[in-house]
Amino acid sequence: MDKIAGLDAASELFKVLGNESRLALVWLLSTGPLTVGALVDEAGLSQPLVSQHLRTLRQAGLVTSEREGKEIRYALADQHVAHVVLDAITHVQEPNEQGNEQ
Repeated sequence: MDKIAGLDAASELFKVLGNESRLALVWLLSTGPLTVGALVDEAGLSQPLVSQHLRTLRQAGLVTSEREGKEIRYALADQHVAHVVLDAITHVQEPNEQGNEQ
């Protein structure tokens, strides 16, 4: 079987997104750029933890940062990753074949 183009990169994407806190941060950033402080407030995570997850997301090329004075605003690099996360959330909230939510 020939290797599917992009399969390795897609696998890495899912590894990075395979953390509930990082999924929450991507979900929050899907509405627009936010500062670390806003992400801390919205996600209910500590500032060091948010910063650590943002670093991982940035290294994976999923999040960008831009300094505005003393603050740094974080944003999704593109909306594709938001679609992946939002579609996954929608999928797991749909009733399963037995009529129950998953």
